[in-house]
Amino acid sequence: MDRRLPTHGDVSRGETITIEVDGEPMAAHLGETVAGALMAEGRRVFRETFRRSRPRGLYCGMGVCFDCLVVIDGQPNNRACMTYVTDGMKVATQKGWGE
Repeated sequence: MDRRLPTHGDVSRGETITIEVDGEPMAAHLGETVAGALMAEGRRVFRETFRRSRPRGLYCGMGVCFDCLVVIDGQPNNRACMTYVTDGMKVATQKGWGE
């Protein structure tokens, strides 16, 4: 189910691409951030904390905090709210400090 809000023709969306999230293919649009794509698909947990494995997701949405850290193409500690999607990108939920 697509949870994106309808644009009613007033907004042009980027080309539809496919990214991989935790091993599963997911549709995204060029020009949107990883956080935007994840939220549109109903994902709210982007990482787990190091000490107590507490869930964290999108908080500030502008790159100030570090709650939305994800692993992108094998590199940990990327802010999902500041990283734009690319075709074939591999995104993984970050566990602790990242592998």
